[in-house]
Amino acid sequence: QIRLMESGGGSVQAGASLRLSCTVSGYRDSGLYLWTWFRRVPGKEREGVASMLVGSQTTYYSDSVAGRFLISRADDFSTMSLQMYNLKPEDSAVYFCAVGLGGQWWRDENYDFWGQGTQVTVNA
Repeated sequence: QIRLMESGGGSVQAGASLRLSCTVSGYRDSGLYLWTWFRRVPGKEREGVASMLVGSQTTYYSDSVAGRFLISRADDFSTMSLQMYNLKPEDSAVYFCAVGLGGQWWRDENYDFWGQGTQVTVNA
């Protein structure tokens, strides 16, 4: 059973940086290849922001975060991270990590396992 747990959220000023981590347990034998960060603002659908094909380390980013966010994983597949730079108030959301088999990375229905989320608040 795969378990995911996010950490690192908080409240920061616009322009600041923040690093989110996702502890991944039970992954190694699962065959699940797509690791992704989503975020959700109340009243809106969950949005995929950054994704990685863990075997090739190919990465994908939404237009709203490209050039500001970096997704990475530990060599032992124990953690997934999201380094966020130059944060903006519109980045405020609950951030989730997710693991799935593949497909269109921005579609949340392609993911089988989710963390509980961590709040990021960016103040103007």
